[in-house]
Amino acid sequence: MTPEDRFPGPDLSHSGPHPHQDLDVLPYGSYHEPNPQQEYQGSPGEQVVGQDPTYSGYGGARYLEQHWPVGEAHGQAQVPGHDQAAAQGQVRPLDHDDPPTIELGPPLTEEDLRAAGYQPVEDPGPVGPLYVVGDVHGYLDELVGELRRQNLIDAEGHWSAGRSRVWFLGDFTDRGPDGIGVIDLVMQLAAEAAAAGGYCRALMGNHELLFLGAHRYGDEPVQSTAGTASFRAAWLLNGGQQHDLERLEGHHISWLSRLPAIALEDGHLLLHSDTTSYLEYGASIDEVNDAVHDLLADEGADEWWDAFRRFTKRFAFRGPGGPTAAGELLGTYGGHRVVHGHSPIPYLTGEANSDSGERPYVPGPYIYADELAVAMDGGVTMEGRLLVARLPLD
Repeated sequence: MTPEDRFPGPDLSHSGPHPHQDLDVLPYGSYHEPNPQQEYQGSPGEQVVGQDPTYSGYGGARYLEQHWPVGEAHGQAQVPGHDQAAAQGQVRPLDHDDPPTIELGPPLTEEDLRAAGYQPVEDPGPVGPLYVVGDVHGYLDELVGELRRQNLIDAEGHWSAGRSRVWFLGDFTDRGPDGIGVIDLVMQLAAEAAAAGGYCRALMGNHELLFLGAHRYGDEPVQSTAGTASFRAAWLLNGGQQHDLERLEGHHISWLSRLPAIALEDGHLLLHSDTTSYLEYGASIDEVNDAVHDLLADEGADEWWDAFRRFTKRFAFRGPGGPTAAGELLGTYGGHRVVHGHSPIPYLTGEANSDSGERPYVPGPYIYADELAVAMDGGVTMEGRLLVARLPLD
């Protein structure tokens, strides 16, 4: 039985069928299955439909290789003719992929909480367990269901996890039906968790960079390796939803712009993207986050686009060179294991096969690169699962 990417409760609605994506990559790791006996049931009568035009920019492994060749460093996938295309200036940037994650800015103070109408707990007790959430991409119903299944929120959608710590790995918007609803929920949970003595934080993803860029720069030309492009065109190509852009308000922009690109928690190096491009922005976590924030605050469209392009690269930890790439990040920023989103697990394992007509099998997070990396994007956009997992994984 293929897994369902939502909490199987009768009171939860499903956001609709998700497009099935093709995949052509080799497996290099193993799944973590907290409960191997559990089966995820689909909705009665639910059908899998064909590709929706909204998702045409997502493609699959073959589409990526044809249109957005992956770089050569650190064991990333190689594309026939890539060197020749690069020499001729024909290589397009990885500008269509999933976004890196963001953080909720500085911790909320007691004054912040009281001003927002929350009463902080006086004696919160010991720190709680650590959870990470993979790419959401606007699938609000699936997110609510999975958070409920993990007992992190109650039936009304409010924080119920006490001092637990939750990190979202980015990609809140695009492709799914309610990106702004996802952002609103995470912002709400951030305040409620802080009031309970825990926290809910998030990373900056490449889709956050793309979404904010579409709002700020629109159709303004930017220089890409393929010539002139624009944020709005790239955003639409990558599943941008016009109703999300229309509902974007100042407090959303402020919150998203303050999110960090990288974090270290309990020895886990948290990233959105499975790329070594973070190394190009600093030799410490603070340097990387400051560089990204400074870029969003002061730099122009071309610099913003370049950051989006770099954080859209993927597959650095896949293949024979993967452990070396993961080790380089861990050696620079600390920690013993990289935890990332961005690249859907079915892309890493080859479980998705467009010819079979079946949903990809995603029983849980994917541990690979000699157990130095954990992939958390369960492929919710392609009928996989939206993953929420408690760390550490065995």
